[in-house]
Amino acid sequence: MTPLAEPDLRRLAAEAAARPRCADCAGLQRPGWESISGATNTAHLECLGPLGTEADWDRLDEYHPHGTNLWSPDAPIALGWHPYTRCALWRCPRCAGAYLRYTEYGGYYEEERIRPLRSELIASLNPP
Repeated sequence: MTPLAEPDLRRLAAEAAARPRCADCAGLQRPGWESISGATNTAHLECLGPLGTEADWDRLDEYHPHGTNLWSPDAPIALGWHPYTRCALWRCPRCAGAYLRYTEYGGYYEEERIRPLRSELIASLNPP
């Protein structure tokens, strides 16, 4: 599947910001990455496509120029950098809520994570 282009991400983020979240998405509106627990409902979301390709998956460098970290609410959504190379964009058909999702593969676990797509945090950079 072809990765989504930055202009499309920005457009979808703007569409999401222009509408209130539906009841199904209200619980997904957290400021940064969150683990998807068994109590989190994501069944209503539709996958629109990946942000990176499988060839990008080995890139584990993160981009945090202002001292943020992966869990920071204001961490940049740095296209071409981890974890965004492993993300897919998901969208709610009812309210246009847009969410980034990826699976973290630890030594002994897998953990699904989700984060709202916010246009003001999208950073298009060339990875190292």
